[in-house]
Amino acid sequence: MQFLLAFIVAAPLLGSAAALLPAPPGLKGKSPEQAVLRHGVTVTGVILAAAVALTLGFDHDAPSRIQATTDISWIQALNVRIHLGVDGISLPLLLMTALLFFLCALYSYFKLPAGPSPKAFVALLLVLESGTLATFAVLDLLLFFLAFEMVLIPMYFLIARWGGAQRQAAAWKFILYTLLGSVVMLLGLLLIGLDSGTFDMVTLASDNGRELSHTTQILAVLAIGIGLAVKTPMWPLHSWLPDAHTAAPTVGSVLLAGVLLKMGTYGFVRILLPITPDGMTTFAPYLGAFAAVGIVYGSLACLALARKGNKGDLKRLIAYSSVGHMGFVLLGIASMTPTGVNGALFANIAHGLITGLLFFLVGALKDRYGTADLDTLAGATGAALYGRAPRMGAFLAFAAVASLGLPGLAGFWGEMLALFGAFDPAEGLSRPAFLTYTAVGAFGTLLTAAYLLIVVRRVCMGDPKAGPELAVADIQRYEFAAWTPLVALTVLAGLWPAVLLGLTDPAVQKLLAGGNS
Repeated sequence: MQFLLAFIVAAPLLGSAAALLPAPPGLKGKSPEQAVLRHGVTVTGVILAAAVALTLGFDHDAPSRIQATTDISWIQALNVRIHLGVDGISLPLLLMTALLFFLCALYSYFKLPAGPSPKAFVALLLVLESGTLATFAVLDLLLFFLAFEMVLIPMYFLIARWGGAQRQAAAWKFILYTLLGSVVMLLGLLLIGLDSGTFDMVTLASDNGRELSHTTQILAVLAIGIGLAVKTPMWPLHSWLPDAHTAAPTVGSVLLAGVLLKMGTYGFVRILLPITPDGMTTFAPYLGAFAAVGIVYGSLACLALARKGNKGDLKRLIAYSSVGHMGFVLLGIASMTPTGVNGALFANIAHGLITGLLFFLVGALKDRYGTADLDTLAGATGAALYGRAPRMGAFLAFAAVASLGLPGLAGFWGEMLALFGAFDPAEGLSRPAFLTYTAVGAFGTLLTAAYLLIVVRRVCMGDPKAGPELAVADIQRYEFAAWTPLVALTVLAGLWPAVLLGLTDPAVQKLLAGGNS
């Protein structure tokens, strides 16, 4: 188990270096390009297999205990250690990350985005995977920061070199926003580590902030929270996200929504809730307010983009939907209750699966039509996917109803538990304020259903014989292989939520109790 976790974190870096080497003659296949893409599928597949083995070997009777630990002294002067481990909070995120990277590598093998060398593409993809996996596995504040920052450069180049229109501007906006947020976050992490004498997250969580003064906790939450909020992204620090999603290649959008956004909310749960509880109690009402505004703002922006005649880009619409969905995650965290935090973690996983599927589908539509403009896709009477490409239409409709939180699918449980947590927040928080946030969030679910049903009506319905004759290929085999696991897991999590909640709940209870089960 210890070796497996270390392997999962380090192997993508080794695979990235190997991707830049010349392919052995016997493995080139038809071309060197094909060889390096096959290499990407192989490495991500091995990482996924290791993550599955780690999950099977995990002691599911003790999900609150940190398992598969590695703890080695690294920088003695600062008491920084290479400390790795997983519990019921990080394990689902680790497994989902490995799955999404494998599906993206598989998809890219058959549909590589236009851009420079495939070697560079695969190498950057694997560096990105290593950084995201490390973020969910490290248990040292400075290592968390390094892993958190490690993903920025590869994602910048994936957008800037393999993206679509306006990719340079979108990539610069992405890197500037996230770097500025990270600088502030580093100051908060250093404040905690130097004030307490340790950067070890397990030790700090067990202490539950007792060694940190109230002022230190306030400053730490403010600094670290800003950096995490940018990555989440929280309204009003979200403006980099729509541009980045619109310009990014399909797999870039899938990974940005499915994995990178989860790093911010994971930081709130893993660092701020257990280490600075007094500071979080002070800022929780404000975090809840921003979350509630973000839910409604994201939904209203999507409604505006979905309206006929507004030239709304479908990728941009799904990006704004992420602002709303991550608002539910932040609202659950702001409640500081086991119910709300479990809902936030569940919503994280559901959003990664469902929105990843949506971006895959929108990317496929853009490849077929040459545009993601909703008015162009809908045409005079509707794109009529049900008639022209019925399986594509069925997948899109499924992803839409899953995203709007239909009971029986994964999207329902996270949002419901987050609202329940806000309805009865932790002691010390203003219940009238959180009741207001609950009402606003519930209203946001209605707006979410409205814009997603409009999208389904405009893209899937209509007369296939009317309007311009556009030949639309239905789902290809490689697309079916890449998308079906996301559909299956969305249904499984919706019908059997205890699988995920059974992992997260004991760990959340221990985290909120200051390390005491």
